[in-house]
Amino acid sequence: MNDSPTQTTSNRYALALCYGGMMCIAIGTSLIPVFLTTFSDAFGGVAGLTGEQLGRISAVMFVGFVAGILGGGPLADRWGGKGFALLGAALTAGGLAVLAATRDYSALLAACALLGLGAGVLDMVLSPIVSALQPDKRTAALNWLHAFYCVGSVATVLLCSAGLYLGLGWRAITLAMIAGPVIVFAGFLTLRVPALVHEDAKRTPLRHLLVSVGFLAGLAVIFLAGAAEQGIVQWLPAYTERGLGYSKAAGGMTLAAYSVLMIAGRMLAAVAARHIRAVPLMRGACALLTACILVACFAPRGVALAACILTGWAVSCLWPTTLGLVADRFPHGGASMFALLAGLGNSGCIVMPWVIGIVAEHSRLNMGLAVTALCPILIIGLLAVISWSQNSNSSNNT
Repeated sequence: MNDSPTQTTSNRYALALCYGGMMCIAIGTSLIPVFLTTFSDAFGGVAGLTGEQLGRISAVMFVGFVAGILGGGPLADRWGGKGFALLGAALTAGGLAVLAATRDYSALLAACALLGLGAGVLDMVLSPIVSALQPDKRTAALNWLHAFYCVGSVATVLLCSAGLYLGLGWRAITLAMIAGPVIVFAGFLTLRVPALVHEDAKRTPLRHLLVSVGFLAGLAVIFLAGAAEQGIVQWLPAYTERGLGYSKAAGGMTLAAYSVLMIAGRMLAAVAARHIRAVPLMRGACALLTACILVACFAPRGVALAACILTGWAVSCLWPTTLGLVADRFPHGGASMFALLAGLGNSGCIVMPWVIGIVAEHSRLNMGLAVTALCPILIIGLLAVISWSQNSNSSNNT
């Protein structure tokens, strides 16, 4: 049966709000790297913050992110997605307000944790909502959804960089960003959100998922995808400035260009998903990502800068395509499944920026970034495990 015009309009409105929610998530994750060296000057005294302290800021934000994801997933399956979309938007707005008011390093970490908590609750609930809205094309729909994370990242970086260029303080810029989650909150107030698992189906329990080799490999893949993506994102402006010798404004613009290529990559992946299976698509992306990271770390600075930007294209499809791959394999996993996937993915986001900071403190920043090349190499091996698992299950079912 075809959807009625009213249902189609409602679905489009719901998708638009989910896209706006992804942009709010990007505010939390992209604002921090743009202001990383600013935070060093503001909270580190004359000497500035150490590499480990700078890495800890992003790590603490992602601790809050993972807490929001893992805490909200099982409850969203029980109570529905709408309340958690509202909660996530409210916490994100609150985190931005607290961040703008903070006066010392400890308070900065607390504000980043709150900001991460709100973004994590939103991240937990938006993917299953979109999967429920678009059950017949999950991989394409999730790539479109996560493309708007990149749109939000570009908008955040451009607004922050323009504000700094015009002489606005980082606190005023942060306060202005509250408008985004407030708009999303208002939109979800009147929205009817669909059930996260089809009413005619029974949700697949997590204990069944956790004994599947394919699902466990998917968890490992998304951990490494998150580590690669955010390891680069959180340090890219600082690496452009301190490692390659460009200006602070150039660092922000490099992150914006990186995010533009992520938008293009995810939108192209959404189209390509109609013709190319997920595993071959991800293998090609991992090979390109490995090459880009190594060139970015060890080539002359002009070539290295270009490679830094190109990593955005290479890494773009890994996270959403992994979600689509697993959701197609386990279509009744519900919000709990998405929460576990996102929790593992964002655990990688916690670990890698901190690891880069620690390696940079004992060596050089380019050596810290080079560690991220291990992520796509390991993903290629795990994709072989997923393919084997799918083939094995197909053989058992025939």
